[in-house]
Amino acid sequence: MSSFPALMLNEEDGSVHASVRALTDDDLPAGEITLRVAYSTLNYKDGMILNGLGRLVKSYPHIPGVDFAGTVESSDSPAFRPGDKVICGGWRVGELYWGGYAGKARVKADWLVPLPAKLTPRRAMAIGTAGLTAMLAVMALEDAGLTPATDGEVLVTGAAGGLGSIAVLLLSRMGYNVTASTGRASQRDYLLSLGATTIIDRAEIATLPTKPLLSERWAGIIDGVGGSTLSHVLSSLRARAAVAACGNVGGVRFEGNVLPFLLRGISLLGIDAVMCPTPRRITAWARLAEVLPLDRLDILTSEAHLADLPSLGAGILKGQVRGRVVIDPHAV
Repeated sequence: MSSFPALMLNEEDGSVHASVRALTDDDLPAGEITLRVAYSTLNYKDGMILNGLGRLVKSYPHIPGVDFAGTVESSDSPAFRPGDKVICGGWRVGELYWGGYAGKARVKADWLVPLPAKLTPRRAMAIGTAGLTAMLAVMALEDAGLTPATDGEVLVTGAAGGLGSIAVLLLSRMGYNVTASTGRASQRDYLLSLGATTIIDRAEIATLPTKPLLSERWAGIIDGVGGSTLSHVLSSLRARAAVAACGNVGGVRFEGNVLPFLLRGISLLGIDAVMCPTPRRITAWARLAEVLPLDRLDILTSEAHLADLPSLGAGILKGQVRGRVVIDPHAV
């Protein structure tokens, strides 16, 4: 039986250690479908898992990687056949269950969606969970009434990260007036190239007056930061506008005021790609394939090897990773 590489995590004396090992199919857990992984990707949650933070992983040894794309090798499910191209993500893959930082994976059929015809596995992982979350946030704002004809700017916080970058690209492509917030001044030209019309330093948001209501500005917000950033931007939402909250790198405490909700009728919408129902997940992936300028995804994307992941995982936690990183587990 041929072997394949895998990034294996082990816990020792309270610390998590990563090493690249050779496995075979017999080492994989039980499951309906065996996939040959073409590409995986790096998300903020992967960075936490690689560094043993948040107790997201309950048992070791463990293969991380919360989303991946590949080809079905064998299947006990009528929903998928050998040769099908699929995307796997959500449902605690890479946390409670072994993930995609390996040449192969064994999964449940319910975790999979078909790869849209316009996407390659590499481009699907350039989008990844971050891009899926960005599209789910856009769809939630649309459900709340946002359209390109709505007067005002749409704010994206944490805009230079993976989720924020794709949110900026999506919104600008759909005709919105996008303001991008980042704490990294060096990323200004990058964000403008994605379609942002205005760049705001994160520090500018942090110094907004702490009044419960400020002048109406934002027609909608995609917030990938949370913490005090979320608290500050609520007071500038327009009447009956919404914020799609999908990140907590700035902290989980909420210190907002009730007045924007009472007097302006704003909505706070939580976005979670992990437990997203399959029909909405399929719709979101189809829209991503249709709306995103796929050739421009390449300016968001860099490629890495399994052995690079421990250092990249530390870097993403420090805000040092721009855009999207895809991993070819078979590369050496």
